Amino acid sequence: MQEIAVIEDPAAAEASLDPIRTSILRELARPGSATQLAVRVGLPRQKVNYHLKALERHGLVELVEERRKGNVTERVLQATAASYLISPSALASISPDPHRFSDRFSAFWLLALAGRMVREVGKLIAGAAAARQKLATFAIDGEITFRTAADRAAFAEELGVEVTRLVDKYHDDGSPHGRRHRLVVALHPVLKETNAPKATTESTPGKEQD
Repeated sequence: MQEIAVIEDPAAAEASLDPIRTSILRELARPGSATQLAVRVGLPRQKVNYHLKALERHGLVELVEERRKGNVTERVLQATAASYLISPSALASISPDPHRFSDRFSAFWLLALAGRMVREVGKLIAGAAAARQKLATFAIDGEITFRTAADRAAFAEELGVEVTRLVDKYHDDGSPHGRRHRLVVALHPVLKETNAPKATTESTPGKEQD
């Protein structure tokens, strides 16, 4: 089982987005038969079998083993990945294209770059798995709090200068055995967490609170 599988086929993407099939994929993180799944998801076995066939047809689940029980052969299946990510390739001609515009301060360009990264890394992972090779990647993820918008702008400017310096230092376009790599640097606000309002305890007139 892969850790993450990137779905590129539109039909497979559609199949994975069905709420029942999503729940089946979640349950099949560990192997199970249609009978076992029917109990887990609370559906008739025949209906579970119908959805399993669709998921298997699109390569989202795979056969682990077949067990003989009397005159019946029980098929045990498992999801092909622990989690799934739908590639912009599934949207074909309407997926975002970073080459259409280039503005380092545009959130839309950032989304287009992120979409391209999902598409390209997904294909690279599939190719590396088929060749039984490791894929060399590197990522940094962190958070930084800026005192002011001016500080944020200054940080972005310095970061750009430093990245350009490193690219100039290590880039060798004339190397016959060199391998091109994609470099994407992103900075965006962190989503604010929405916390439910805390319940307040109101005092009853004439009665003390504990």
